[in-house]
Amino acid sequence: MPRLVFVLLDGLAASTARRCLSFSLALEEAGEARYCELEAELPSLSRPIYATLLSGLAPVQTGILHNDDARLCPAPTIFQRARSAGLTTAAAAYYWISELCNRAPFAPGRDRLIDDPRLPVSHGLFYGNDAYPDDELFHDAECLRLRHTPDLLLVHPMGIDFAGHGFGADSPVYRQAARRADNLLARHVPRWLAEDYAVLVTSDHGMDNECGHSDAVAQNRRVPLWLMGRAWADLPLPGAQTQVAGLVLRLLGICEQQGSRTAHA
Repeated sequence: MPRLVFVLLDGLAASTARRCLSFSLALEEAGEARYCELEAELPSLSRPIYATLLSGLAPVQTGILHNDDARLCPAPTIFQRARSAGLTTAAAAYYWISELCNRAPFAPGRDRLIDDPRLPVSHGLFYGNDAYPDDELFHDAECLRLRHTPDLLLVHPMGIDFAGHGFGADSPVYRQAARRADNLLARHVPRWLAEDYAVLVTSDHGMDNECGHSDAVAQNRRVPLWLMGRAWADLPLPGAQTQVAGLVLRLLGICEQQGSRTAHA
C-alpha cells in the first residue's frame, strides 16, 4: 500500500489558496493533483477540527468544542488505527496534535520529541510556539521521514494561521505566508511523489478580516483540499471534513472506522 504525507496548512482559506498556491495549482492543471473545497465543521476552531480530521467525527460528536479542551480524542484517530494495523506513524506538528493522539496534557520535556512505538504517533517533533517557522517545521518532517520511513506522516505548519491572527485575511502578510507555504510544498512534494508517497494537502479553517475564524461565514469555513499523486486515482474526493479520516484509512488499506461517513465521487 502507498505511504501518505498529510499536510495540514493551518488557517488557510480556500480563496487565498486559489490565489496564492501556484505550485499546487500547477500540479492540478497538469493533471497530477485533484482539488475540491470543503466546509469547515462548526465551531470553526483548530482543536475541534483537528479532532474531526483525525477521527472522522464532527465536533458535536467528539465533544471537543473549544480550543482549551486539552484531552485525548475520545474516538480512535487515524494514528491509532494505523498503529493497530502495524504501520509506522510520525508527525511534525503543533502540540495539540500530541494531546489529541498521544498524551494530555502536553509536557514539553516528555512529549516534544517522541520515539516510542507504543504511542499512536510513534515518532514526533511537536512545537508549542505559534511563530515556529514553517521552513523549520518542514525540515523536522523531512528528518522524520528519512529516519523512520513512516507510512503516515503529518506535516502541520502554523505560519499562515499566525499571520492571519496578526494581520487578517485581506493582508499582504497573510497572503505572503500562504506563498511561503506553497514554496515549501514545491521544494518537498516532488521528492515525496518520486518516492511513492501520496500527498494530501488541506486546512482546518479559513480566516476573516477581523483576524479570527470563529464566525460562521464563508471566509472562515471554505477550505481547500488537494490529493496529489497517482495513488489517489481510484479514490473519490471527500465531500466533508468528516470524510477525510476515512479517505486516509482507505488509502492506507485500513478498513474505515464505524460511524464515519464515507466519501463520495
